Amino acid sequence: MVKILVCIPTYNEIENIEAILRRVLLTRTTILESKQEVEDLQILLIDDASPDGTSHFVKALRLPHLNILDRSAKAGLGPAYIAGFSWGSERGFTHMVEMDADGSHQPEELPRLVRHIPEADLILGTRWMPGGKVLNWPFHRRILSLLGTQYASKALRLPFRDLTGGYRILSATLLDKVNLERVQSKGYGFQIEMVMRASAMGARIVEVPITFIDRTLGSSKMNGAIALEAIRQITVWALRGALEPLLRRNQPPK
Repeated sequence: MVKILVCIPTYNEIENIEAILRRVLLTRTTILESKQEVEDLQILLIDDASPDGTSHFVKALRLPHLNILDRSAKAGLGPAYIAGFSWGSERGFTHMVEMDADGSHQPEELPRLVRHIPEADLILGTRWMPGGKVLNWPFHRRILSLLGTQYASKALRLPFRDLTGGYRILSATLLDKVNLERVQSKGYGFQIEMVMRASAMGARIVEVPITFIDRTLGSSKMNGAIALEAIRQITVWALRGALEPLLRRNQPPK
């Protein structure tokens, strides 16, 4: 049977978090009442010591089916998710959902992603495909996201249309094979690296259209430094992938 853990990293999301949690809980009922063989769905909030008191606020809500993982400091998106995945794997969850806390990912669309669990190891919620939408984003953000995905796709030879999207489902089996201790990225490059590693090991990857709605409360964690980190990492991965076959070819026979 399938046991799902919805992992939601937070840093200063006190304005958004209650609404998202309650929407996920409503969606939980929909999923459990469907015929998708889902035994359980829990939420894990992963808070990086938010100065605005996000974790304390959520604890006071006393919502059911909600777990909280408090971390000592802000360490980036990648480490937060890895901590959440490890927490879930240790407790027997078979699938981990990545979901933002700011309202950009619609919990009501989760049943459509869950529907693909039997056929996929990694399910990508995709903005840039037929049926996908992006609402309330300024033009420059659209261009930045599209160019980022296109650069990563061509440089890394990955045939997917939304490598930077953060709404996805990963199986625990895939996460075990990926070896999370070797994942290097701390920022949004984490999303690209996970697809790259999954693809390299022949994982079954499915794209599902989603509607992405820009946050209306709070401030985005994306900045120029994070974007540059992702571009730098993509370039390093691409060069390494191109050079490794040449180096192996030039090695003397044993």
